[in-house]
Amino acid sequence: MSLLCVRVKKAKLQGPPDKFNTYVTLKVQNVKSTTVAVRGDQPCWEQDFMFEISRLDLGLIVEVWNKGLIWDTLVGTVWIALKAIHQSDEEGPGEWSTLEAEVVMKHDEICGTKNPTPHKILLDTRFELPFDIPEEEARYWTRKLEQINSLGDDEYSFQEEVQKKPLPSAASQCSFEDADSAVDDRDSDYRSETSSSIPPPYHTTVQPNASVHQFTVPSRLQQQGVLRETCAVSLQNYDLDYQEHVAISPAGSSRYGSSCNVSQGSSHLSELDHSHESAHGSEQEDDHQERVSNHSYHSSGSYQKDGQALHREQEEPHGKGEEEKIYETEEKRADHSVALELEKPKNVDAGAHVSYHGDNEPPPFPPARAHWIRAISKVRLRLQEGQDEADPSKPPWLKGGPAGGLYGIDSMPDLRKKKPIPLVSDLSLVQSRKAGITSAMATRTSLKDEELKSHVYKKTLQALIYPISCTTPHNFEVWTATTPTYCYECEGLLWGIARQGMRCGECGVKCHEKCQDLLNADCLQRAAEKSSKHGAEDRTQNFIMAMKDRMKIRERNKPEIFDLIRDVFCESKLTHAQQMKTVKQSVLDGTSKWSAKITITVVCAQGLQAKDKTGSSDPYVTVQVGKTKKRTKTIFGNLNPVWEEKFYFECHNSSDRIKVRVWDEDDDIKSRVKQRLKRESDDFLGQTIIEVRTLSGEMDVWYNLEKRTDKSAVSGAVRLQISVEIKGEEKVAPYHIQYTCLHENLFHHLTDVHGNGVVKIPDAKGDDAWKVYFDETAQEIVDEFAMRYGIESIYQAMTHFACLSSKYMCPGVPAVMSTLLANINAYYAHTTASTNVSASDRFAASNFGKERFVKLLDQLHNSLRIDLSMYRNNFPASSRERLQDLKSTVDLLTSITFFRMKVQELQSPPRASQVVKDCVKACLNSTYEYIFNNCHELYSREYQTDPNKNQDLPPEEQGPSIRNLDFWPKLITLIVSIIEEDKNSYTPVLNQFPQELAVGKISAEVMWSLFAQDMKYAMEEHEKHRLCKSADYMNLHFKVKWLYNEYVRDLPAFKGKVPEYPAWFEQFVMQWLDENEDVSLEFLHGALERDKKDGFQQTSEHALFSCSVVDVFTQLNQSFEIIKKLECPDPVIVAHYNRRFAKTIGKVLMQYADILSKTFQSYCSKEKLPCILMNNVQQLRVQLEKMFEAMGGKELDAEASDHLKELQVKLNNVLDELSAVFGNSFQTRIDECVKQMSDILCQVKGTGNVAANARNTVAQDADNVLRPLMDFLDGNLTLFATVCEKTVLKRVLKELWRVVMNTMEKLIVLPPLTDHTGTQLIFSAAKELGHLSKLKDHMVREETRSLTPKQCAVLDLALDTIKQYFHAGGNGLKKTFLEKSPDLQSLRYALSLYTQTTDTLIKTFVQTQTAQVHDGKGIRFTANEDVLPDKGSGVDDPVGEVSIQIDLYTHPGTGEHKVTVKVVAANDLKWQTSGMFRPFVEITMIGPQQSDKKRKFTTKSKSNNWAPKYNETFHFILGNEDGPDAYELQVCVKDYCFAREDRVLGIAVMQLRDIADKGSCACWCPLGRRIHMDETGLTILRILSQRTNDEVAREFVKLKSESRSAEEGT
Repeated sequence: MSLLCVRVKKAKLQGPPDKFNTYVTLKVQNVKSTTVAVRGDQPCWEQDFMFEISRLDLGLIVEVWNKGLIWDTLVGTVWIALKAIHQSDEEGPGEWSTLEAEVVMKHDEICGTKNPTPHKILLDTRFELPFDIPEEEARYWTRKLEQINSLGDDEYSFQEEVQKKPLPSAASQCSFEDADSAVDDRDSDYRSETSSSIPPPYHTTVQPNASVHQFTVPSRLQQQGVLRETCAVSLQNYDLDYQEHVAISPAGSSRYGSSCNVSQGSSHLSELDHSHESAHGSEQEDDHQERVSNHSYHSSGSYQKDGQALHREQEEPHGKGEEEKIYETEEKRADHSVALELEKPKNVDAGAHVSYHGDNEPPPFPPARAHWIRAISKVRLRLQEGQDEADPSKPPWLKGGPAGGLYGIDSMPDLRKKKPIPLVSDLSLVQSRKAGITSAMATRTSLKDEELKSHVYKKTLQALIYPISCTTPHNFEVWTATTPTYCYECEGLLWGIARQGMRCGECGVKCHEKCQDLLNADCLQRAAEKSSKHGAEDRTQNFIMAMKDRMKIRERNKPEIFDLIRDVFCESKLTHAQQMKTVKQSVLDGTSKWSAKITITVVCAQGLQAKDKTGSSDPYVTVQVGKTKKRTKTIFGNLNPVWEEKFYFECHNSSDRIKVRVWDEDDDIKSRVKQRLKRESDDFLGQTIIEVRTLSGEMDVWYNLEKRTDKSAVSGAVRLQISVEIKGEEKVAPYHIQYTCLHENLFHHLTDVHGNGVVKIPDAKGDDAWKVYFDETAQEIVDEFAMRYGIESIYQAMTHFACLSSKYMCPGVPAVMSTLLANINAYYAHTTASTNVSASDRFAASNFGKERFVKLLDQLHNSLRIDLSMYRNNFPASSRERLQDLKSTVDLLTSITFFRMKVQELQSPPRASQVVKDCVKACLNSTYEYIFNNCHELYSREYQTDPNKNQDLPPEEQGPSIRNLDFWPKLITLIVSIIEEDKNSYTPVLNQFPQELAVGKISAEVMWSLFAQDMKYAMEEHEKHRLCKSADYMNLHFKVKWLYNEYVRDLPAFKGKVPEYPAWFEQFVMQWLDENEDVSLEFLHGALERDKKDGFQQTSEHALFSCSVVDVFTQLNQSFEIIKKLECPDPVIVAHYNRRFAKTIGKVLMQYADILSKTFQSYCSKEKLPCILMNNVQQLRVQLEKMFEAMGGKELDAEASDHLKELQVKLNNVLDELSAVFGNSFQTRIDECVKQMSDILCQVKGTGNVAANARNTVAQDADNVLRPLMDFLDGNLTLFATVCEKTVLKRVLKELWRVVMNTMEKLIVLPPLTDHTGTQLIFSAAKELGHLSKLKDHMVREETRSLTPKQCAVLDLALDTIKQYFHAGGNGLKKTFLEKSPDLQSLRYALSLYTQTTDTLIKTFVQTQTAQVHDGKGIRFTANEDVLPDKGSGVDDPVGEVSIQIDLYTHPGTGEHKVTVKVVAANDLKWQTSGMFRPFVEITMIGPQQSDKKRKFTTKSKSNNWAPKYNETFHFILGNEDGPDAYELQVCVKDYCFAREDRVLGIAVMQLRDIADKGSCACWCPLGRRIHMDETGLTILRILSQRTNDEVAREFVKLKSESRSAEEGT
């Protein structure tokens, strides 16, 4: 429901200014409000109005009317669609709208306007944004609503409860355990603040407002039990054990019935005024006191526990002095109200007296107390009798009859014959609320007050036999006065010379033309009275005959009215006939026999107009009855004056009027002149005209002040206390109380007697439909009574509202109550006369009684909250009517909030949306608890498909169990049914607060929160025991995930947050993943076995791999799909899952690869199989990549990602290994092909330089040479191209390429060695290089061969052809790979070396082989041999050391180099021999251009000396072609042997480049066992070994092939 604010600002009207006196009417949703009238063509109103809107499809109708003397004319209309109005918290400048002449109708509703007029109006319309309540208050309300729900938690038997402790009153929202909440003023919806400055009518004392829900009050029966016990009356079979002390103060509030159930509070007439009671004797007083005691518990009081009074926070605790004051006032007002503070002694003896708490104890039994005790005794006896007769097992408040008679608003009639599943079991709560009402009859005393009913019966007949609505109007004619004559109505002079005023031809009354409408008395009756007074009997008789005829016609035409009145008041036909005669006679007697004594007390006024320049007024009041006029004193300078003056009048005419006028006293010249002319010198402030016939008994009434003419500026109201004693009529209640009695009895009769407890809603349409309370006949009765006796329509509305509040749960009633309260709100909140009086002041002046209505609303509000807190039971989704009532109930709550805010003007009352939200949450909490506790039973009933299936589970297995998980899916199903019902049935109905209240969303939020707590706890328990299968946990996880995603994920409270449910299941998912790994491995072995049996067939003609790969990955993908489908929203947990699953993938794939690797060698002989197996491994890699992407790719958790990348590398290595194995399997066949090539190549003859014309022959030779290899490759590569996947094919090609290149190098380019000794030496050198296999192949060949340059050219061309072949036009290996391939480069290098000279090769050897002995380390230099260097480092196991002095000299002219070497000594020679040991040193210069120079020198040998000194000098000439960097010195220490080859001890190599910059130095060279060389060196050595005719080459090979000889004894 929304709040529409409209500010009517001003208008621009076309026409003369004096023509307009305009006002504006606003209509929306059957509520109508009007501004004041303002004169002129540019009127300015500046008035605010507020409306509660529940339907946004309607519009606001704004009408501007011009006021006329008799009727008003419409200036124009504006229709504004509500949907077009914006929302705002602040007033705007407004918008000008053009007024139009006609409205457009559609389906009986206005939907627009047409025909524009020249007039315009300025309006500011807006919807007020919802205001917020403080967070603290919000928390407070949440707590209170939890307490509401806790009321329903414990079921108990009523009899036991009566015996044990008091039930909380239904209205009370606080439990007894919480003493603070019981007295905390926040416990009500808000404090019902009421101004004590204006006492309510019929209260003799001022009291703080205390609506019942602000205090903890026991239900009525226990209260009475306490009273009985406290008054020490023996209880016989009533044994109430009640330990707390209760203080009860039935101050005047009891006559207001602050109870929720409209009890006697629904009427003013519940009790007669105490001051007159004594007159009727003690018996009547007893009855009256008995009535009071029935309701006394509703009064304000303080609740005591263990003798300590608990008071509302803002009140100071009673001290002794205060208690004394209380009792002093008690004595003073003995009969008016009694404040009893009762204490229960621990053991109550019969007849014991109750002591007061106070130092000065008053007498034990003041008169008022005696009445109390008597009344209580009577009630006790009656109750006991009632209980003895009735079924003793029934609690005393449960009555029979249709729906137990009338409910109070705190009870809930069960309107459904057949209940749907009651999802909330709240019987105890409902019953405890019903316990507050003893019976329907006790709710309204007017139903039992026979004396009052009898009087009202007569008065009703009187009002209806000759109703005002059809009395004779005056017959006015224009009349000329001949003497000064005054207006009967306003008492002003009839001005003018002729035709000054109007005169009635029948009764002769004279008045101004403008005053004729104000006279509303019946002309006939007035004429009759006047005639009889003047003795004109015949004329009187005529009038009386006319009146008799009229009454006869009335009785004949409307018999149903009088029958209904008779039935309502249960009169017999005979009595009724007699009463009809009496009533007719009393009407005819009229005033002739009528007289009354009237006492009028002018109490006060409020909100008067300021007439003086000071901004104030000096008001006094004149009161006139007939011709007698009296006035009060003047109160100076006060707009809210208090007079408290009493006047006495006698009246002999029932059609007389009391004219009460308020004046502003002026004492200046202007006022004196005025007095001379107009008989009134003072300013008029307002008047109220009261018909004497509307007076009855004691009345304390506020009257709104009315205007006298259009020019009057009037505001405010005056309070009068009027007492009437009519001759012949016993003293009776005021007419307002009589009206209440009539309305209540009618309502009771139509609803409970005839309607079986169902309220019949009248069918009324139009703006005033809300004023129709009953069907036609009953409505006419209340309207005529109200008209006759001056009851305001707002009083009627409030009385009907009070009646309906006892039936607020009946179908259709909430909607009526909501509309009714909206109009009551509009009446008080939209001031029409002037903005001088605030809404709360207008309401405080209500004759209905401010406290009474506020308490009624407070109680209703609480009851509505309780019922909304069980909306599933009270408003089942299966009933459309009840759903509509639910909507109306929320509208009613909103109206109450609006009332509190705008009429009571409270600060921030609880917002309706928040209250409804809390109620919805409370209901959902209890709903969840109910479905949780009854899950199995509800599920079986609602969702069991097979009716024959036995559903009897033992009770302990019906709830959650650690042995199985069956409970949870059922609970989820039930939760979903609840959320769906809320979403589809309740959300569309409760749509008044679309921004704040979406029932479906709240339902999902509450249900999930409660479910989450239980689920989390359950999963923790399961984790400890793990009695279920992991698959069951997974299935439950899926259901929970679905529930969350479907209903919870997008809720504001959960949006963007990581939910916690994945954490509950993490351990179980991990368990499942562990189990899944074993399953996957098992599956892998099975798949491989199957594949092996089938011979690793390709899965299809297009696929190049076999089934096992597909099977393995199908299984892995399925497993991952399950993890993926969990859609886990927690990235941390997803990472855990992925890590675990990555390990499974790794284990499975590596096992697959291992199994293939082990058996691969055996398949290499097969044609296609090896390719398929390699394809399988490649396919593993492809699928792994896909799996990696599926698991998140780059987003994947780092640890899992690393694991998978590592796995990819491992699989790559496996594929490399398989390719190598496969490639090597072709070695023997390729060897054969290459041997054939070699043979063909040998036959190619020719010299090195190929002439241009002979190039074709080279190409031809190349083709011939290649043929054997090409034949082999063609057959195989064609097969591979079709069988292998591209990646595998490339790997196979690479391996074949490697094998072909190596084999060609081995068999063709690098020839065998001829010199056997050299062979051995090269063998030993090659061992370290791992080229043993290459060399062995050379060794087996006996014949000597060397390639000619032409053969090299042929081979070079052949290599190009092979390269093109392997490239295969881009389908094979890449050109760059082939070019950079180390195998090709090695082959090419070997070929290139073939064409170089011996000098060049030697030079290349010297420059590339820098680490021939001891890795080139250990040689130390000093300036000369006398300076000893440190020991060398980095040399392992030297066999001795040679010390030499080297001098390098370059000739300055020729540039020729000369080297002088002095062999100084040898040290530490390691050599074992049994014979003579004669070491000598051999020095050889190695380098280019040495063929014609001395290359080698040897020293003399020294016998048996292991550290011989030589000191011999040798000279080497190097020439000038190359620098020293192309030369090296090889030093060899040998043992001289006669007649056989000398034995080598050790070798050292000295690079001249190391000493070139020094020029001269001493060197210390460690000796090594042999020469080490790399691939280049070895290749050079092989080539030079072929040059047998070259002495330098032969010598070089020998030198470099030498190694340490075997020692003796080793």
